[in-house]
Amino acid sequence: MADTTVDLLVVGSGTGMAAALAAHELGLSVLIVEKSSYVGGSTARSGGALWLPASPVLRDTGADDTAQRAATYLDSVVAGSAPRQRSAAFVTHVPAVVELLRRTTPLRLFWARDYSDYHPEEPGGSAAGRTCECRPFDTSVLGEYRTRLRPGVLEAGVSIPTTGADYRWMNLVARVPRKGIPTFGKRVAQGFGGRLLGRRYAAGGQGLMAGLFAGVLRAGIPVWTDTKLLRLDRDGDRVTGAVVDHGGREVTVTARRGVVLATGGFDHSMDMRWKFQSESLGAHLSLGAESNTGDGIRAGQEAGADIDLMEQAWWFPAIAPLPGKAPAVMLAERSLPGCLIVNQQGHRFANESADYMSFGQGLLAMERSGNPVEAMWIVFDQQYRNSYVFGAELFPRMRIPQRWYDAGIAVRADSLGELGDRMGVPVAEFVETMTRFNQNASAGEDPDFGRGRSAYDRYYGDPTVRPNPNLRPLLKGPFYAVKMVLSDLGTCGGLKADERARVLGEDGGVIAGLYAIGNTAANAFGTTYPGAGATIAQGLVYGYVAARDAAGVD
Repeated sequence: MADTTVDLLVVGSGTGMAAALAAHELGLSVLIVEKSSYVGGSTARSGGALWLPASPVLRDTGADDTAQRAATYLDSVVAGSAPRQRSAAFVTHVPAVVELLRRTTPLRLFWARDYSDYHPEEPGGSAAGRTCECRPFDTSVLGEYRTRLRPGVLEAGVSIPTTGADYRWMNLVARVPRKGIPTFGKRVAQGFGGRLLGRRYAAGGQGLMAGLFAGVLRAGIPVWTDTKLLRLDRDGDRVTGAVVDHGGREVTVTARRGVVLATGGFDHSMDMRWKFQSESLGAHLSLGAESNTGDGIRAGQEAGADIDLMEQAWWFPAIAPLPGKAPAVMLAERSLPGCLIVNQQGHRFANESADYMSFGQGLLAMERSGNPVEAMWIVFDQQYRNSYVFGAELFPRMRIPQRWYDAGIAVRADSLGELGDRMGVPVAEFVETMTRFNQNASAGEDPDFGRGRSAYDRYYGDPTVRPNPNLRPLLKGPFYAVKMVLSDLGTCGGLKADERARVLGEDGGVIAGLYAIGNTAANAFGTTYPGAGATIAQGLVYGYVAARDAAGVD
């Protein structure tokens, strides 16, 4: 492969594809290089939600949202942990990014109504939510390139293309059959029926990335997979391109207008994670793409870039992995009535229904204060097991697999005292915790942690349980406990960037020709997660912003 020259080089094929599409539409020549064999990055492994405040998607569906309300909300939740200009620019450009996706990709977005912001009680917050998703997408339109799309977290022979909005009701199929059964049936029919018609539907992050990839292919933008970033090229203080390893050979890509780093975070660089975050983190428990090892961040630092928020991640509590496996995703499980989470002392320590980033931040804050959570167990009863999906693979009434017990990540007992003993927690303290929890849950209250007070808590609750859809006492055995770990959807600290996605040096000045977006850049929302899909949305928006700046468009 010979050295080459383009206007804009995009390193990373997740949300970086938005930068490529925007640049191509502005008349720039673009090349995407991707370290792994797959296109889609961690986004393809995610739920694929997009937090799009005051966007045309919301407006067209009748949502009452404004840019001013969104800005007020972000000012409140970001609370100075990131430059205000970053979140302000995000809100400003959301509508244009939605229109870009409509013009350049076959994606069809919809508003996930009632998926609350993560902090709806804050000024400007919305209980109706600002989260959008893409409708199930037929990946067969990718033709021969379909196999280059990164697989989702849960791959099956015949996929059931489940959106986040679907998941909410499919999870409640045993409790709210009038909503759950039709939703489940529709998606099963789409998956199986589509296969008969030669269609292969995907939803969530895989569907979103398939749509972006389709747009890239339609635009004729080249994508080099199995291509690793080695270093950035500079001419004085300006970044002029990059040297990559492509096919075992060093190739120099000269980029006349700039380089966009969209390589993801340092999810699977344990040296970096133990250095910047916590030495207690388990190795490779991240749900981010295995190729995310901080390459773009390190390359930026070598070019003089500053870093920020390196202690932060999109934390995500998960089911402890079986030997040789990854942690299992759990989303609604923590919010549903008939369960609670305890630590190694048998004590509750948090609002189980809190958004996943806040939950993880709370764990690490306790560690820093000298009160670490060294073990986590989610405790539930048979009624809970009969009622809800668990770990994305156990449908209501299905038995917990024996391999879970054999691996020590699950225990079962007929009494709470016996359960505590098998968990290895102090039995008397555990029983005391359960007694207090059951008394409060019977009244629909959680005076200790406020579970169920937020609209976000209630979104994943059980609407048939009153007065609090998140609380029910555990009174009748058998009882179960499943071990949990702190996982994440990726890190979100990285290169300092400004409101134009330009990377900033250690002296605070702009490094000409260098941009950072997505998890390669420090979170535009500082130490907070405003709502479902804020991570992917900021990657898309800042990809668009970077392309416009590189093209010299205001």
